Amino acid sequence: MKEKLFLYYTSDLHSHFENWPQIVGYFNEQKIKHERKNETYWLLDNGDHVDRFHPIAEGLMGKGNIELLNRAGYHVANLGNNEGITLSEENLFHLYDQATFDVVCANLGYGKEPQPEWLKPYRIQTSEKGTKVAIIGLTAPFETFYKQIGWKVYSPYDVLDELLPKVKEEADIIVLLSHLGINDDEEIARRYSDIDIVIGGHTHHLFQNGEYIQNTILTAAGKHGTHLGEVFIEWDMEKKQITKKEAYAIPTEHLKKDEEVNDQVKGMRNEAVQHLREPVTTLKEPLSVGWFQETLLMKRLTEELQKWTDADIGMLNAGVLLDHLEAGEITFEDVHRICPHPMNPCKVELKGDELLEVIRVAHTRKLTEIRLKGFGFRGEVIGKMVFSGLEIESNEGKDGEIHVKRVTKNGEPIDLDKVYTLATADTFTFGRLIPEIAYSKKKKYYMPELLRDLLTRALKTFR
Repeated sequence: MKEKLFLYYTSDLHSHFENWPQIVGYFNEQKIKHERKNETYWLLDNGDHVDRFHPIAEGLMGKGNIELLNRAGYHVANLGNNEGITLSEENLFHLYDQATFDVVCANLGYGKEPQPEWLKPYRIQTSEKGTKVAIIGLTAPFETFYKQIGWKVYSPYDVLDELLPKVKEEADIIVLLSHLGINDDEEIARRYSDIDIVIGGHTHHLFQNGEYIQNTILTAAGKHGTHLGEVFIEWDMEKKQITKKEAYAIPTEHLKKDEEVNDQVKGMRNEAVQHLREPVTTLKEPLSVGWFQETLLMKRLTEELQKWTDADIGMLNAGVLLDHLEAGEITFEDVHRICPHPMNPCKVELKGDELLEVIRVAHTRKLTEIRLKGFGFRGEVIGKMVFSGLEIESNEGKDGEIHVKRVTKNGEPIDLDKVYTLATADTFTFGRLIPEIAYSKKKKYYMPELLRDLLTRALKTFR
């Protein structure tokens, strides 16, 4: 006797609700089919459903996302780094208080007791015919960031080493919700043969038809709800083994919208915006922005970052401000609209020679014209790098490049052996955009403050 089981999932939605009505509409159609056939299904989310670039996530601090998951009938959800490290300690602790689904994340814990009641390492789901499916959650171990907000995150491999023998005794099938990224997913599949299915995320990869590593099938649905995931499992109840498993990523672009869900999103957006309409300041004159200009607002924001972090120098890219501000009352909604990125202030230590290299790289078209997506940046292009606390002399060459001629601080040349502190966005500590910053041995991240919190402070100086 064989039983058919179905898993449907989302991953890395990042609050892109434009695709949500199609996704839930498809799920609702599948529910009807499975219930008619008495087949068991589960709806899963693999994290980064919340992204504070969107007014719903910002205005309701992620709880609107949880309510949408509730209304869609989800069964289990994992945490991504956008749930985990873009909220404050308290907001994360209470994020899932009203969740009607289980929350699993085995390598995350609160820094002190008691732990939040909703947080579990895994859950056992039992099918209509008694098949037990374990669903484990793991999230990207950004230890430095979690520590800053009072949480602890552990090595996913250490956790699996300890957890899997116990889970194997309790379950027939093991599913991993992995918000670790494709490289870790592949390594986990190689190391742990007891894991039958890895639902991947975090690196926004897409497997149209699943990928096998040994006996484990890996599946992933990209980002922003452009695809949803579907997994089919056939379980032999007599032999106690999987006889078939398939995975698909289904494009959502042409799926039919559920109009009721569409109305839910609109209503929730209106509710969230009401929370953001608190006045910040009043501007006597409009403030313009330009991605390749050093505007007054951009300069003031960079100066505020330098001052607030008590750094020797400030540096920010003009692409972080996305729109102009008109004269008149400015609200938090306006601040969020022009600076939606979940980016934190950061301060790094650099020797003088490293600082000069950063300044040189920061003036190159190769950097300023990058159309960046990710690392917390939710804009279009990096744009001109704006500095404070320095005097920079430069000129434009025949090649169109800006060439730095001289850099001074308070009229004195940069000391090549002296250590300086540079305040910037945490974006530049990731990857290899500016290697000297990424590889700095001393970094200080400021959390849960975001760049727009400093923008709010900067705007108040225009009174």
